[in-house]
Amino acid sequence: MPKKNRKKEELYNVITHGLGVILSVVALILMITYSAISGNTIAIVSSLIFGLSLITLYSASTVYHAVYKLRWKKICQRIDHLSIYILIAGTYTPIALLGLKGAWGWSMFGVIWGMALIGFIFKFSPLRQNEKLSLSLYAIMGWTAIIAIKPMIENLSTGALTFIILGGLCYTFGIYFYAKDRKPFYHPIWHLFVLGGSIMHFCAVFFFILP
Repeated sequence: MPKKNRKKEELYNVITHGLGVILSVVALILMITYSAISGNTIAIVSSLIFGLSLITLYSASTVYHAVYKLRWKKICQRIDHLSIYILIAGTYTPIALLGLKGAWGWSMFGVIWGMALIGFIFKFSPLRQNEKLSLSLYAIMGWTAIIAIKPMIENLSTGALTFIILGGLCYTFGIYFYAKDRKPFYHPIWHLFVLGGSIMHFCAVFFFILP
């Protein structure tokens, strides 16, 4: 890709996920405020974890794409990739602890954060160079809910399930553009899918799952 187009693409990357940072801060404030009014401690903590995971992901991505020095860019890229595991686990936290609750909820909470830890270890191992394996880990983590599909149907409203599935589909379809991001402007398109997935999951949590 010509250097001029590369700079333009990075600008779009910064803008799309810079917007994500702003929306994430707003989302955190809304969720914490609503949870505080309800007085539910688990709701407050879950909202904090979810909100901070959103801010972490979008901040890391924005900084990574804004940096041009190769040394710093490599460090920021590692943090950016690690933050994906944080976001997936952070998103599952309110779904597990407030939506599912009980044994299923705490089990899913433990499994998803355990997988995030495995993801962290993976990113510091020689295997991290295997892009297909990396994408597979993201996808497997993202669709872990399938193992609890029956209790989710029993405990979550139709609205919550709909937004959770839509969010998952946004992330999943976006992976195609992430995997092919050597093509011009595919990476900003991936960013838009990520934004869409985050918005869908925020809607599920804020409008249907928070007490």
